[in-house]
Amino acid sequence: MTATLVAKNVAGGFAHRTLFEALDLTVAPGDVVGVVGANGAGKSTLLRILAGDLEPLEGSVSVAPADAFVGWLPQEHERIPGETVADYIARRTGCAAATRSMEEAAEALANPGVTQDDPSDIYAAALDHWLATGAADLDERLPAVLADLGFDPDAVPPYSTPMTALSGGQAARVGLAALLLSRFDIVLLDEPTNDLDLDGLTRLERFVRDLRGGVVLVSHDREFLARSVTHVLELDLAQNTTTVFGGGYDSYLEEREVARRHRREQYEEFAEKKADLVARARVQREWSSHGVRNAIRKAPDNDKIRRRAATESSEKQAQKVRQMESRIARLEEVEEPRKEWTLQFTIGAAPRSSAVVATLDNAVVRQGDFVLGPVSLQVNAGERIGITGSNGAGKSTLLRLLLGRRPPDEGRASLGANVAIGEIDQARSEFTGPGRLLDRFEERVPTWPTADVRTLLAKFGLRADHVERAVDDLSPGERTRAGMALLQARGTNVLVLDEPTNHLDLPAIEQLEQALDRYEGALLLVTHDRRMVRNVRVDRSWRVHGGRVVEE
Repeated sequence: MTATLVAKNVAGGFAHRTLFEALDLTVAPGDVVGVVGANGAGKSTLLRILAGDLEPLEGSVSVAPADAFVGWLPQEHERIPGETVADYIARRTGCAAATRSMEEAAEALANPGVTQDDPSDIYAAALDHWLATGAADLDERLPAVLADLGFDPDAVPPYSTPMTALSGGQAARVGLAALLLSRFDIVLLDEPTNDLDLDGLTRLERFVRDLRGGVVLVSHDREFLARSVTHVLELDLAQNTTTVFGGGYDSYLEEREVARRHRREQYEEFAEKKADLVARARVQREWSSHGVRNAIRKAPDNDKIRRRAATESSEKQAQKVRQMESRIARLEEVEEPRKEWTLQFTIGAAPRSSAVVATLDNAVVRQGDFVLGPVSLQVNAGERIGITGSNGAGKSTLLRLLLGRRPPDEGRASLGANVAIGEIDQARSEFTGPGRLLDRFEERVPTWPTADVRTLLAKFGLRADHVERAVDDLSPGERTRAGMALLQARGTNVLVLDEPTNHLDLPAIEQLEQALDRYEGALLLVTHDRRMVRNVRVDRSWRVHGGRVVEE
C-alpha cells in the first residue's frame, strides 16, 4: 500500500517548554526526509508525534489512507528482560501487537455480546492488519534474514537467545533485521545507524533507497544522510524555526550556509541604517536646543521678539526631528539572528606516559564459542590507531584486553607506566545507573568544587535540570556529552573512543573531530562513521576480523 503522511501546524514539546511550532510537513511515497538539529531540538519528540505515540501541543497529523501502517523504531534498542531475539523482532515489526489484536477479535467473535460493535467487522479489520504486518509468515522469513546478517542459523533456532545477552553491535544487527522484516507503509527511524558496522550501513542504505513508502529519519551520520535523504527538515532551536529544504543533505548544507549569511547581512544592513537615522535624529534635537538658546541670546531685550525667534526655531527643528523619527518608524524591523549554542570542547592532557603504552604477547581471549587471538601488538606513546571491523568481530574485547580490563586466557598483556586513560565506551558505562548526574560526575573529579562541576557541565549543554536528574533518565546524547565533559576535566594521555559519534549531534561531532586533531596523546579510535574515518588523522589502522587483528 502507498501512503502519505501530513503534519499541519504542529507544535511539539512539553507543558513547560515548546521545542518547535508551526511545522508543516508532507511525506509522500518515495520521500526520504532527514530531520536534523541540535540535541534537545525535539527530533525524537517529532517522530513520536508522527507515530501517534505523543499528542502534539498544537496542530494535527494524518495519514492517507487512514489504515496505513506507520512503523516507528525508537533510538535505543529497548531490551526487555526475558525477551528473546524472535520476540523482540515480532514486537519491533508490529507483528506481536497485530497478533494480540487478532486474538482478542477472535475471542470477541466467539463470545458475541461482549461489545456493541459488530464482532465480525472487528475481526475482519484485525485480520487485514495482521496480514499487512507480515505476521503470517514472519517465522518463515526470520531465519534467512538473521543468517544473512551473520547469525548462525544452527545456533539460534528457535531464536531463544535473550536480547540482554547480546553485545551492542549484535543488538544493532537484530534491530536491522526487524527493519528488513517489517512491512511498514511509512517508516519512522530514530538514529538507525547507531552501532551498525559498514556492512549493516550498506544494507540500511539499500533498504531505505528501495522503499516505496515514505521515510522520516533522524540521524547524525553525515555520510548516511548524504547517500539517503531527498529532503531535509531542520529544527533550529536557536532561531525557533522549522524549515524544509529540497534536495539532499549536501545541498542542504550549502543552502543553510547561504541562508544564514543572508540573514546576518540583512540584519547588519538594517541595524546600520537604523543607527544612522537615530544618530541624525539626535543631532537634529541638539541643533533644535542650541538654535533656541542662540536665538534668545542674540535677540534684542524684547520678550515678544525673543518668544517669536524661539518658537520659529523650535518648530523648524522639531519638524526635522519628527521627519527623522517617522523614517525610523517606517523601517521594516529585521530581527537579529540568535547566536547558536556551540560546544567548545578540549581534551585534558596528562603528563606523558612511558614510551610503551600497552603490549599484547600471544594473548588469547575466549568468550563462549568466540575466540580472539592469539594477538601480539604494541601501542606506543602518542600513536594514533584507527580500529575497524564488523559487529561481533571483537573490537571492544580487544580494547578491554589492551587496557587491562580483561585478563587474557592465554599469553600476556601488560600496561605501561604513568598511563592515564580517558574513555568513552560503546555503552557509555561511566554514566549509567540511578544516581544524580552531579553526584556521579563529582565521584570522578573529587577535588573539584560543586560550583565548578556545574559550570563545566553547563558548557556541555547539561544545565540545572540535567544535573539533578538520575543518569538513567538522561538521553544517550546527554550521557555522551557528560563523557566528553569528563575527558576535558581529567587529564589523559591514552584516549579510547568506542563509537563516540553515536547519539551526538552534528555540531558536537565536528567539535570532537577538531579536539582530536589537537590531541597529542595516544589514541585508540573505533568508529563506523565514514566521514570521521576520513577526517581524523591516524598513524596506523587495525582491522579485527575472524578473531585476528590485521594491520592495514
